[in-house]
Amino acid sequence: MAIALGRFNILKVVKKVDFGMFLDGGEEGRILLPARYVPQGCEVGDELNVFLYLDNEERLVATTQQPLAQVGDFACLRVAWVNQYGAFLDWGLMKDLFVPFREQRERMEVGRSYVVHVHLDEESYRIVASAKVERYLAVDEQPPFHSGDEVDVLVWKRTDLGYKVIVDNRYAGLLFENQVFRPLRVGDKAQAYVRQVRPDGKIDLALQREGRGKVTDFSEELLEYIRRNQGRIQLTDKSPAEEIYAAFGVSKKTFKQAVGDLYKRRLIRLEADGIRLL
Repeated sequence: MAIALGRFNILKVVKKVDFGMFLDGGEEGRILLPARYVPQGCEVGDELNVFLYLDNEERLVATTQQPLAQVGDFACLRVAWVNQYGAFLDWGLMKDLFVPFREQRERMEVGRSYVVHVHLDEESYRIVASAKVERYLAVDEQPPFHSGDEVDVLVWKRTDLGYKVIVDNRYAGLLFENQVFRPLRVGDKAQAYVRQVRPDGKIDLALQREGRGKVTDFSEELLEYIRRNQGRIQLTDKSPAEEIYAAFGVSKKTFKQAVGDLYKRRLIRLEADGIRLL
């Protein structure tokens, strides 16, 4: 049985001791799950889904805690402390995640958050992180997406054109400035829609579905929202874009198109200070 360091593994409990449980790690031998992480009622023979990492003495250890990232993931993590070797990131476990100086794009500062890639160092077999994320993106393969596909994105860099993002934890993408209708920050996660996949493998994205499907989807959402609010809302197509986004998370253009759609279907009445359900 091969175990995956830096990821969750399903392991069997083989021995109970005062300070925790020992799990069957196959060729790695028995792996300790400290008592504070042992689920209530756990007994020898049970199988547990545990995360495996190295403790401060470089010993393999298990935990039932959920880290903020696993090996192979990109994540935005906060710097907990810095020493003469590099920075240490808070990733939700007792032992912080190490970023050597050579893997930093700029000197990391305590309290700030950075987008990094989590991986195993080939020489030391330690779990480490790198802020040089381009190195770990799949740039040599064509993304398997089509126009209109919904994807998960992580914002990792602001540019003059818009925002560079990591798509589905694997590919490079770009949200153009004119496709971003709400504030974004480095580290934000969002759902986005593929506009096109370019020949070089880069992905152009939008925060909203394009075309008629987008309007139809939001039209139904808006109609249900009006119903839930006693058949009337105090927003119109002349309301500020900020108020519309705060209420629905869509652009003013999408809101106006949905209002027009519902009006043409004779489902709403437009009033000077709001919209009323018919």
